[in-house]
Amino acid sequence: MLRPFSKDILLPQEERLAIQFRKSELRIGIPKERRLQEKRICLTPDAVGTLVAHGHQIIIESGAGEGANFSDNDYSEVGAKITYDAEQVYKSNIVLKVEPPDQSEIEMMESGSIIFSALQLKTQKKEIIENILRKKIIAVAWEFLKDEQGKTSIVRSQSEIAGTASILIAAELLAKPLLGKNLLLGNISGVPPAQVVVIGAGTVGEYAVKTAIGLGASVKVFDNSVTRLRRLKSIVEGNVYTSTIQPGIILDALERADVVVGALKGETRTPVIITEPMVARMQEGSVIIDVSIDRGGISETSVVTSHANPIVIKHGIVHYGVPNIPARYSRTASYSLSNIFLPYLLKIGEKGGIDDAAYVNYGLRQGIYAYKGILTNKALANWFGMGFKDINLFFIK
Repeated sequence: MLRPFSKDILLPQEERLAIQFRKSELRIGIPKERRLQEKRICLTPDAVGTLVAHGHQIIIESGAGEGANFSDNDYSEVGAKITYDAEQVYKSNIVLKVEPPDQSEIEMMESGSIIFSALQLKTQKKEIIENILRKKIIAVAWEFLKDEQGKTSIVRSQSEIAGTASILIAAELLAKPLLGKNLLLGNISGVPPAQVVVIGAGTVGEYAVKTAIGLGASVKVFDNSVTRLRRLKSIVEGNVYTSTIQPGIILDALERADVVVGALKGETRTPVIITEPMVARMQEGSVIIDVSIDRGGISETSVVTSHANPIVIKHGIVHYGVPNIPARYSRTASYSLSNIFLPYLLKIGEKGGIDDAAYVNYGLRQGIYAYKGILTNKALANWFGMGFKDINLFFIK
């Protein structure tokens, strides 16, 4: 027994934390995406193998990985259970999807279960949200998940793919006989380089510029944020022209452009920067890749197209308006998604559930937009005119 005021008592003692976490076994379901042209999957076989090694159960609907060239056998060999019954997948306590769930999928889920998926606020329906709240499902939007630096990591990763792909797609279209200019998007000795105009200096614009410069093109970038332009100019290798968005300067660049990439994002609808008369003055066979088409597009002549029929031609200009470019590179996009989802799932299992995981992980907490019957995202609440409560209020201990 220690005496009062003894040396052992007076020495500083280690702190004993009151909070203890108990590991839990997760039952994670991955359904087959049914929306047209969606080929991505949230977890690769390697990630599934890691989760199984940590004691978690993974149930995958047959064919879920085929669009990304992952077979059922690839998943079964690392310990996943393959099923033809979609309802069995949705009965899991965690469901992972790329596209937002529809009404039938929500109905198959258990009350109080968890779903990770895209939210796609601009195309979301109020009745879907109401059904999620009615069933007290904990819904996590991967658009809102944040990393240690407070960045929306999944959005950035998919934007990187879209930016890089925009130039590769443009290169294909420029070279197509009877469609483009039969022009190589590159820099060959003695031949003037292709002229690329990028409107928007965010993540999509950054990767479009890097790819275009890497191929040897001459690049001009426009954005109304001088800070973004300055940052872009400092991180890209090679000479790049930058300017704020001014109609006269834009028109001059368009008249010389071989490729135009729309990479601008607005708070609601993307502002129209390129009018139809501007398009009419561009060189025939030039290409517009409007990555901003999911929010209306930067060009007045842009329309939404599909991977099956990706282009329309107006005023002799080739328009590409597919809103889901990363799905075209589904295997790369799936690896990117999986790299981000895996640490979150391991943390949830390690902490004994999403409640304790969200308590210690701010980035995960910010992704939750519906929590046990309560809407917890302000942007979503404002969009539908619904009430909400700050998610942080539920994690004060």
